Amino acid sequence: MYCKTLLQTVCRQTRRLYHRSVVHNANTQTVTKAKIPDRFVQAVIDIVGNDNVSTTDAIREQHGHDESYHDTAPPDIVAFAENTEHVSRVAKLCNDNEVPLIPFGSGTGLEGGINALKGGLCLDLSKMKKIVSVNAEDFDCTVEAGVTRVTLNNYLRDTGLTFPIDPGADASLCGMCATSASGTNAVRYGTMRENVLNMEVVLPDGRIIYTAGKGRRTKKTSAGYNLTNLFVGSEGTLGIITQATIRLHGIPEATISAVCSFNNVQEAVDSTVQILQMGIPIARIEFLDEVSVDACNRYSKLDMKVAPSLFFEFTGSPDTLDKQAEVVKEITTMNGGSEFKWASDPDERNHLWKARHDILYACMALKPGSKPYSTDVCVPISNLPEVVVRSKEAIRKAGVIDASMVGHVGDGNFHTLFLLDTENKKEVELVQGLADTIATIAMELDGTCTGEHGIGMGKRGLLQKEIGETGMEVMRQLKRTFDPKGIMNPGKVFFE
Repeated sequence: MYCKTLLQTVCRQTRRLYHRSVVHNANTQTVTKAKIPDRFVQAVIDIVGNDNVSTTDAIREQHGHDESYHDTAPPDIVAFAENTEHVSRVAKLCNDNEVPLIPFGSGTGLEGGINALKGGLCLDLSKMKKIVSVNAEDFDCTVEAGVTRVTLNNYLRDTGLTFPIDPGADASLCGMCATSASGTNAVRYGTMRENVLNMEVVLPDGRIIYTAGKGRRTKKTSAGYNLTNLFVGSEGTLGIITQATIRLHGIPEATISAVCSFNNVQEAVDSTVQILQMGIPIARIEFLDEVSVDACNRYSKLDMKVAPSLFFEFTGSPDTLDKQAEVVKEITTMNGGSEFKWASDPDERNHLWKARHDILYACMALKPGSKPYSTDVCVPISNLPEVVVRSKEAIRKAGVIDASMVGHVGDGNFHTLFLLDTENKKEVELVQGLADTIATIAMELDGTCTGEHGIGMGKRGLLQKEIGETGMEVMRQLKRTFDPKGIMNPGKVFFE
């Protein structure tokens, strides 16, 4: 009873001290405030242990930014959770004190989704590394929040199964749930939204729910509201995902890859549309423009022709692979494709796809010291040629010469990567304007401003344009229902 009374007293005092220190800056959407009181820090230490709490500048800085160009916004305190109970108790403490709470996975996002715009507590989940269960016969597994994609696939190596959703970075799987990530394999396996069966989620007040019911892992269900897909893509604004039950897939019998270059962007994207319209079960089809290919050659020591190119991957039985590849080669040749190069050796294939995954760092190496600004539009496949060509033309007219374009064009998703000197405000404004133009073109063509990166703090204005005011108000109502005190990852998805 004494401990409970003491904690309640700490909560009341901390809440008063914390709120007095908040000063809003309406222009920058950020907050300047004093340090969280020592009493609150001690309460966090009592929950997770002294070794799992840090207020040092280096750790706070590390947890105040992702891979995006957005300025670092460090939290006041970083706590490392080791289990769901830690997460639940820390969430309740933050909620009682109305202290902002920002979940942290691996920090590989591209929209400023972990920046602590109002300070508060960053809860790092990377120590929650248990692979809870693997059900090989049922093609599913359950993992804790800190398990990454590569870690899981290494663990599955002897089972003949794999988790194929591959955003490039070695992201945490629950973080991938939070942003509805996808990547190069989405054309065959879909996104995280299609591959999550159930999740354990800690709500802002510390309650724990299972979005499909505790222990449920069926391939389909019609039971009640689809809470699983509500939390997939919620970006830490509704709760903290602490476990995910996800689909697994069999490793294909055989795999081959190929690269084909084209004279221009139109030929490449026309080939993509025609290949998909033929119903060829291709595993991956990726587009790189000439700037991206040049960056790949330099960074990954390749010798591809510097021209708009498509990367292909075919999977299945050896007999079917040959037939698929021949049809694809015929289509690309009809569209002006040339230098169709094969890669069947595993090491050669892995090197090729690693080069594709390293494209962000390859492009950044072209302009040392720069920060990446990536668009993420996605359109119906039939509109892909128009959106790519119009985007290229907008970039050319703006006089930007170092922008590159890559994309998971098999599902209509592509990225324009700009390299920014963030100190050059004029350059930043120019690129932001171009990004908005590209997103607007995509939306005019029945597309979305973000296919896989999420909204974060970078696309809040575009979301309103895409969803409309009524849709936004419904989202805000959902946010207020789950998080009435507004502590969860404030300043993301919505302007506040």
